[in-house]
Amino acid sequence: MSQTITIDPVTRLEGHGKITIHLNDQGEVENANFHVTQVRGFEKFSEGRPFYEMPSLMARICGICPVSHLIASAKACEAIMSVRIPHTAAQLRRMLNLAQMVQSHALSFFYLSSPDLLLGMESDPQTRHIFGVVGAKPELGRAGIALRRFGQHIIELLGNKRIHPGWVVPGGVTEPLASAKRDEILGMIPEAYANIELALRWYKQIAETFAPEIEVFANFASLYMGLINEDESIEFTDGALRLMGARGEIVADGITAAQFPEVIGEAVEPYSYTKFAYYKPLGYPDGSYRVGPLARLNIAKSMGTPMADGELSLFKQISDDGPVQSSFYYHYARLIDILHGIEKIEMILSDPLILDKHVRATAGVNRLEGAGQAEAPRGTLHHHYKVDENGLITWANLVIATGQNNNAMNKGVLQAAKHYVKDGKFTEGILNRVEAVVRTFDPCLSCSTHAFGQMPLAISLVSAEGEVVDRVVR
Repeated sequence: MSQTITIDPVTRLEGHGKITIHLNDQGEVENANFHVTQVRGFEKFSEGRPFYEMPSLMARICGICPVSHLIASAKACEAIMSVRIPHTAAQLRRMLNLAQMVQSHALSFFYLSSPDLLLGMESDPQTRHIFGVVGAKPELGRAGIALRRFGQHIIELLGNKRIHPGWVVPGGVTEPLASAKRDEILGMIPEAYANIELALRWYKQIAETFAPEIEVFANFASLYMGLINEDESIEFTDGALRLMGARGEIVADGITAAQFPEVIGEAVEPYSYTKFAYYKPLGYPDGSYRVGPLARLNIAKSMGTPMADGELSLFKQISDDGPVQSSFYYHYARLIDILHGIEKIEMILSDPLILDKHVRATAGVNRLEGAGQAEAPRGTLHHHYKVDENGLITWANLVIATGQNNNAMNKGVLQAAKHYVKDGKFTEGILNRVEAVVRTFDPCLSCSTHAFGQMPLAISLVSAEGEVVDRVVR
């Protein structure tokens, strides 16, 4: 008889989700879905609010990547204001965004995924967590904790708060960098280098042992998208978007925030509250693409920093006929991102204007619409607002990295489930591997649920004895 295997909740993710695996009468996998089950509504919350409040309001979407929302939101507001922010403000924002990327990637790699990589996919789930990592390999656990602390402390030094800082505002930032804070950050950098180099060495030692997982962890051709600079180096805060094809060809280039809605569409599916983004000329689902560390390294020609460039060269050797396809390599790409972030922060602090006091431009409403984009740790983030003549938000739309990876995550879950679940038989370790496919993408589910889509809202009334008395589905 047909059967449905449910993994609920999917563990070691930011947010709430589940996986369903549907078997036919022969016990073979017919379909599998990754469901994002939580609902939030920040677009609606923001209607009627003054546009200049949007960055700090949008930062509340997520406690892991509030900086990305701050920056994308501020850039959309600056399009409404028609201003260009001061050079020093742009550099400080870039440093803040890189610090967030470092701490978020450290959380993903060390806390959420390294238990699988160090202890094994079949290891005891009671110890398959960061404390298990610290117990089995203390130096690796300490490196991960320290790297996260490094990024968080920079955010605190710049923005005065580790989580939801209000320092980024339309027009720039609220205050300049003090020399004492610059020197404190510079003093933290040698330890950060030592920790990321340790992590890279360890990953390279164990990567080949996961060859079976590499083959089936969302390993298929797709499009890839991310921000790059004019010199084709990786970018997190400015630049324009590049869309690369499955063979490495450039499908679209120089996509600005204003052009984004013309190029990228959004679809909905009945099983998830998260939208599915796609490249409009190819339609849905053929135009689905991936974003985030794997995509960024695939589309960029260089990292723009020397040590990360060396790692990028090794990364590109993984595939000799186009982009690196297996999402297992998100782990490696994440570590290269961290290395680049540390190098780039050090470079920014050497800017002779980094202590300049001019860090904010001011203006009112000069346009009734504006869009902004940045690279969040998980990939491209797009904010798009419309305002009335008084500057009050009349409409807002957010396209989140997790929604852009949504189709690839679902295809990856199905690919792994078909490979591992045979004759209706499975183990906890097999189901953990299916979950681990999702963890490679590091989805942020609280960030991504900004539209109801078509997923029904189901409410059950249950008696004290556990009997379902009534059920309403909308």
